[in-house]
Amino acid sequence: MYESMLSFPAALFGEFDRLRREMEDVVASPGLPASIRSVAPGSFPAINIGRTPSSVEIYAFAPGIDASSIDLTLDRGVLTMSGERRSPLPEEGQQRPTVYSRERVYGSFRRAVTLPDDIDPTQVQATYRDGVLRVSIARREAAQPKRIAVQ
Repeated sequence: MYESMLSFPAALFGEFDRLRREMEDVVASPGLPASIRSVAPGSFPAINIGRTPSSVEIYAFAPGIDASSIDLTLDRGVLTMSGERRSPLPEEGQQRPTVYSRERVYGSFRRAVTLPDDIDPTQVQATYRDGVLRVSIARREAAQPKRIAVQ
C-alpha cells in the first residue's frame, strides 16, 4: 500500500489544494456583500470588487489589451466586460516561432458581475490605465449611510 502511494502523482495533490482554495473563495468571500457576485478566481481578467459608502468599485487586471477593444455594458444590474488580448507572435504564414510554453492567456474574454440593487446605472465611470480597468458605479443616495444627529 505504501509503495502505491509513492507512485501517486504529486501534481494531483496540488490540484486538490487549488480546488479547495477556490471552493473556499466561492463559499466564504470575506468582505464581499452577498449581493455582488462574480465567478471563481482563475478567470481572465482577474478582478477585484469592493464597495465604498458611495460607490461599487470593480478593478479588472488586463495588461496588454488595447483600451478601444474593451466593451462594457450594464444591463439589469449585471456589468459585462468583454474584449480581446492579441498574441504578440506573428500571424500564420509569417516567420512564427515554435512555442514550447505559453503561460499568458490570449484571445477573447467575457466577464459578468452581478451588482447590488442600490447602484445608480446613470452614474458609471470607466478608466483603463497601466493594464488596469477601473469601473466605478455610484450607489443611489438613498442607500448611502446617513449620520443622524441626536438632540
